[in-house]
Amino acid sequence: MNIILLGPPGAGKGTQASKLVADRGMVQLSTGDMLRAAVKAGTPTGQQAKAVMESGGLVSDEIVSALIGEKLDALDTATGVIFDGYPRTAAQATALDELLVSRGRTLDYVIELEVDEAALIERVTGRYTCANCGEGYHDRFKQPKVAGVCDVCGSTEFKRRPDDNAETVHTRMAEYRAKTAPILPIYEARGLVRPIDGMADIDHVSAAIDGILDG
Repeated sequence: MNIILLGPPGAGKGTQASKLVADRGMVQLSTGDMLRAAVKAGTPTGQQAKAVMESGGLVSDEIVSALIGEKLDALDTATGVIFDGYPRTAAQATALDELLVSRGRTLDYVIELEVDEAALIERVTGRYTCANCGEGYHDRFKQPKVAGVCDVCGSTEFKRRPDDNAETVHTRMAEYRAKTAPILPIYEARGLVRPIDGMADIDHVSAAIDGILDG
């Protein structure tokens, strides 16, 4: 099964993708992670991306598509894929169709995590991670069992992303509405979109996704 997780930054795409990877053996394809890995590995596509990023430019759709194609080629066709953060534009949606068709795959669902902007600001500005193992926490929704001590590794060092602030959330939401939301009609016309409440708690969102995939 091949799905797209769609929603603005902070909607919980990464959390839900991780659960699908753990529970269903699917593979998460996050363009940001793939770019960093390709640059680090020094692959031909990674070298192209590095040159663009070092010059301050935006990595082209062609480079991103090449990365995704390489990842798909390395997977068994029976392995389900989660596209996280891609496609973001109509051009990328077209490119993804071509990538899948050429590899005998089809897109099954586009799961849209719907969010409330005010609630999203609270969610994003309150989150932080263990500086050692990366476990995620939140000021209100998920604090360590022992204050100041990571549940997973016992570290007492935590960090917050400098861009996790209200102004950044407003900017990301505006960009999402302008660039990504327009791809929804493409998939709605094909009957692939399944909207769910991205502001519900994590387990409820997971259950809703499971209901779609098992339906």
